[in-house]
Amino acid sequence: MNNSALAQTEEIALRIDESNLNHHLWNNNGTWWIHYTIYPTSVTAERIRHSLKTRNLSEARDLRDKILKSLIDQTGKLAA
Repeated sequence: MNNSALAQTEEIALRIDESNLNHHLWNNNGTWWIHYTIYPTSVTAERIRHSLKTRNLSEARDLRDKILKSLIDQTGKLAA
């Protein structure tokens, strides 16, 4: 699925733990990745994971924030 062209019927699930500054991030052998879930329909879920192509945690957090903001702006819908 092309992440940059989410359909208007899709929802994104963002469960943000305010105590965890690295929510939606994980380090895979030194490289930071992002992961989140979208719901293309009300009965299906798709986990999205891709590399942020950085070893710098601060940069990874900034990239994550930009990606998640872009997804929310595109879909306009958050899953309950």
